[in-house]
Amino acid sequence: MFGINEMGVRNCLSRAVMVAGLVLGFLVDPVVAQTRTLPDFTDLVEQVGPSVVNIRTTEKVQPRSSQVNPGEEEMLEFFRRFGLPAPNMPRPGPRQRTPQPQDEQPRDQPRGVGSGFVLTPDGLIMTNAHVVEGADEVIVTLTDKREFKAKIIGSDKRSDVALVKIDATGLPAVRTGDVNRLKVGEWVMAIGSPFGLDNSVTAGIVSAKQRDTGEFLPFIQTDVAINPGNSGGPLINMRGEVVGINSQIMSRSGGFMGISFSIPIDEAIRVSDQLRSQGRVSRGRIGVTIDQVSKEVAESLGLGKSTGALVKAVEAGSPADKAGVEPGDVIIKFDGRVIEKSMDLPRFVGATKPGTRSALTVFRKGAPKDLQVTIAEIEADKAEAKATPPAPKGKPSSVAQAYGLVVSDLTENQRKELKIKAGVAVDAVTDAAAKAGLAEGDVILQLDSMEVASVKDVETILAKHDKAKPLVVLYRRGDWTQYTLMRVGK
Repeated sequence: MFGINEMGVRNCLSRAVMVAGLVLGFLVDPVVAQTRTLPDFTDLVEQVGPSVVNIRTTEKVQPRSSQVNPGEEEMLEFFRRFGLPAPNMPRPGPRQRTPQPQDEQPRDQPRGVGSGFVLTPDGLIMTNAHVVEGADEVIVTLTDKREFKAKIIGSDKRSDVALVKIDATGLPAVRTGDVNRLKVGEWVMAIGSPFGLDNSVTAGIVSAKQRDTGEFLPFIQTDVAINPGNSGGPLINMRGEVVGINSQIMSRSGGFMGISFSIPIDEAIRVSDQLRSQGRVSRGRIGVTIDQVSKEVAESLGLGKSTGALVKAVEAGSPADKAGVEPGDVIIKFDGRVIEKSMDLPRFVGATKPGTRSALTVFRKGAPKDLQVTIAEIEADKAEAKATPPAPKGKPSSVAQAYGLVVSDLTENQRKELKIKAGVAVDAVTDAAAKAGLAEGDVILQLDSMEVASVKDVETILAKHDKAKPLVVLYRRGDWTQYTLMRVGK
């Protein structure tokens, strides 16, 4: 009736759909684009997968008895199947059997399971130190199901890096990447053996870098699913390069909760180079105790911003002591590198070869000061030195008591023993002094950067001090000279 045939209707509908598509395109295209850019990990798995290994460890144990009830045997079989450490299960009732000679023979018991990856074609494999720690035997299984007994080349607990060697050649080695190029939000992938399930692949993104969870390592944080058994496996970027070793998880249940930590591969390679050449890792030390520089501390010292490492204590006779570092200094540079946060210092010093003479810049009394320090080698922790015996108690000072302090003059013999020219003994602490960390037996050397030679000096300085501001205290405890801030009424 209106002169529109069937073909005309179809043409009109087609044009309408095209127009609608153009109008709504801005709603559709981003979704399509986003879908197209989602990563595909299949090529990466094929490329890196053959380089990832399963690591089982065993230990020698003395069997208690050959008698195991059926339910217990099933549970033990479950743990054996997945390569998990067998639990110490209670025995039902006392044993009445006399042990046979064969019961005295140690046997291999599964201790744990982890992961690793091939570092060189001739059989060097990197993993975590905690994977192989305490193992009597380490068994490495390749993706082609070949098994090898591995030799532990070296293990470093501080970095949680270990190097093992198998007798094999022509292995597919991984390529290592540049951690400095890694960006927060970047896609990464992990391959490992969670709960003994070989060659499991999980993926996620980099959540953060330089995460402080260890003394010497700034970890990579990801949301990649990591579970027991993933330890020692590689963290891989989208270029197929290993950028980290999966090492830790943050969990309240023992399982994955969305926060995983990996050791940066550049740090791990530095450790492995030392393990390979000398079987151990040598680290530097200078003999200081440090703390973060808070905003309040920065203001009290005249430092522009809260950066650097605040020296809380200096070990007597240490490299720092010989270099002239004092408690209360803020170390702002080491070998020309800026100390942004306190944990930068032990990492920089730890990575320096012992015996090296390094430049140190400290902020002291409102100005920077350059020092030279000779790095020593880190050693086992020493037993804490005993506090200096308190001096004979004198008449308490009312001014000092307002700060929670009871002090007395040192004898000449005590000064000679401590090798100091001045100072007062702390006989008791309460309130502000106790909160600041002072203790009976300490020796106060300075208050507000002024030397203290007697109780009278303490009274004079404290009487003039503005209680609204923190009191700077330099004191001696054992072989360590330390620094603290005392706040009255807090």
